[in-house]
Amino acid sequence: MFAIVDYDTGNTRNLKKAFDYLQVSTILTADPQQLAAADAVILPGVGAFAAAMAALKERQLVGVLQALARSGKPVLGICLGMQLLFESSSEYGEHAGLGLLSGRVSDLPTDLNVKVPQMGWNQNELRRPDSPFASIDAAYTYFVHSYYAVCPATEIVATVQHGVQVPSIVQHQNVIGMQFHPEKSGRVGLQQLAAFKEMVSANDFSSN
Repeated sequence: MFAIVDYDTGNTRNLKKAFDYLQVSTILTADPQQLAAADAVILPGVGAFAAAMAALKERQLVGVLQALARSGKPVLGICLGMQLLFESSSEYGEHAGLGLLSGRVSDLPTDLNVKVPQMGWNQNELRRPDSPFASIDAAYTYFVHSYYAVCPATEIVATVQHGVQVPSIVQHQNVIGMQFHPEKSGRVGLQQLAAFKEMVSANDFSSN
């Protein structure tokens, strides 16, 4: 059972459908006990960083998510959910994140002849050939975002180019983030969710 964090932020319906297709049972919940009992925790997200963090704080989930991740619970952040995993964001001011990954979230540059937000399909380049997410290499996934993660190279699994090098998958041990929307990325997105499912089943996060 995977628990999808319920904090009124994110494309939870389509995400649940994607896991249903992969024959992974899910529960949409904000209950700390149900999150703790799950095999993995999925943190979706769309919208603004500060509002999402405020919603997590309102539900008293910040400490819960931090404790679960640090206990070794697999955590997957998607789109804004990935950005929340980092230490901070400069979106409309300076805001603290969950601090589960090193680095910060910054504005996509607007002076490099690319459209901001990045909205649409982009081609991934694998940075860690040993990763379970290796099938992402040269494949296209769907993005909608105006901010991106600036983080250590050791945490970057794959990137796309959008004026700057944008991390599309990040991982530090059991904490993983996908900047793209796997539930909107067709077969390739399902492959990445399936890879996460296999990592959880095998309890193997040794690639980082």
